[in-house]
Formats: sequence, structure tokens, C-alpha cells
Amino acid sequence: MNEEQKLVFPVPPTFSTKLEEREYLKFRLAQAFRIFGHLGYNEGVAGHITVRDPIKNDCFWVNPFGLHFSLIQPSDLLLVDHKGKILDESGPRRLLNTAAYMIHSALHIARPDILCAAHTHSIHGKAFSTLGIELDMLTQDTCAFYDDHVLYNQFRGVVLEKEEGNAIAEALGNKKAAILQNHGILVATNSIEATVFFFIALEKACQVQLMADAAAAKTGRATVKIAPEEALITRRTNGSLSAGWFEGLPEFELLEAREGQKFQFSK
Repeated sequence: MNEEQKLVFPVPPTFSTKLEEREYLKFRLAQAFRIFGHLGYNEGVAGHITVRDPIKNDCFWVNPFGLHFSLIQPSDLLLVDHKGKILDESGPRRLLNTAAYMIHSALHIARPDILCAAHTHSIHGKAFSTLGIELDMLTQDTCAFYDDHVLYNQFRGVVLEKEEGNAIAEALGNKKAAILQNHGILVATNSIEATVFFFIALEKACQVQLMADAAAAKTGRATVKIAPEEALITRRTNGSLSAGWFEGLPEFELLEAREGQKFQFSK
């Protein structure tokens, strides 16, 4: 392949000011909620995605409690500090989901590398979480989570205590995803796009294993697992954070085509 034929991949945007970066992240976060809403990841008032603020690094943006994912706009988002205080920059609907605060404040404190974290009670993730196991490496796509997800094997009800949020953060360690037993799934990465993509991918991986295990049980066969060596090689290709960012872009492009709305960068 000569120089003219080399692929040119998109790169993350740059910003003229921290304020522009904040506005972009809020815009992108609101888009992420609407993508999740379109995919049916809502369950009543449960579920949350957060983004670390680029100006006040000890604060994060989160959805107001009780507003449907599909309706969320940048102006609705709440800016919350690590003590749970809703700051003046927040939208008018100032209701904070306690579980969102307990889980996400712990994650953002424990992992400075995390920009965006997402947790919802999506159907297949929730169903898979009842098995109390990690994923089997059944497909190329599942290998994105090889040795990069954990099982949090405790359930103590709705996360209303700081200690529970800390325990989830500790269990996640340096991984990008967690299966919360009897609860749902969680993904945390260094970009909104990667978090959205890997959350969708984890939900699908749970669905695939549920289907494959059911089919195997019906036919009396065992599922064929991918060997660790091949799983690791595959993860290095499709499980990196840069790959997740790139793979997440189509979801946002589809939303923008559907809504006819893009972020306007300053010139």
C-alpha cells in the first residue's frame, strides 16, 4: 500500500477553550442518553451516565433523576461534586439519583483516567448478571472484554451507601467493564464514544452467551470457547480504548442523521 492509499482515521476533536470542551462533552453526553433511550436501555428512573467536567475535575455531569433518556438535552444535565452537591451550572430539574452519585463519584475518584461511566439495567445484561459468572470468550466481539471485565458478586439492594459505591469501584480495578450480580452492567472508559460502544457490545455479548448456552443445552453440545492466546490477540485489536472510540462514532453519526443536529465548534 503506497502513501496515497493509506487509510486516514478520524481523531478526537480539539478545543479552543476549556469552556468549549465542556459544552461539547455535555452535548455528547446528552446524545449518549438519547442513543441509550433509542436502544431501550431505560428501566423506569434507573440508569445513569456520567462525564468528568474538564474545568472542575472533581465534578461530573449526570442525568437528572426521573427524566427519560430519550428526552435529555445538554441544558438538562446536572453538575455534581464528589460530596453530592448540585452546582449552579446545573439544569433546572435538580433531582439527583442517589445511586448514580454513590457509584459514579466512587469511580471518578478511584480512576482519574475515567472520563465517562455508564450503568443501566439493560435486559440482557441484567439477565446475564443473575448467573454470577464472567463472560465466556465465545465470539470475536466478546474478546474485546477478555481479561478486561470483572464480576462484582455482591448484591445489597439499591446502591444508597458510600461503602457500596467504593466496593464496586474497587472490584472494577483497572478494567473497563463490570457485571454487577443481580443488577446489570457497567462500563467506564476515557471517552464517551468508547463507553457507549463497549456498553452496547457488553449488552450484546451477554445476549449472545444467553442464546448460545440455551442452544447448547437444547442440543446436548457444549459451546466452543476461544483459546486465551487468540482472545488476547483479538482484544488488542477490538478492545482497546482507541478502537472503542472509533467504533462508537457510527452510533453518534446515526443519531445526528436522525435528528439533524450536530455540535457547532467555534471558528
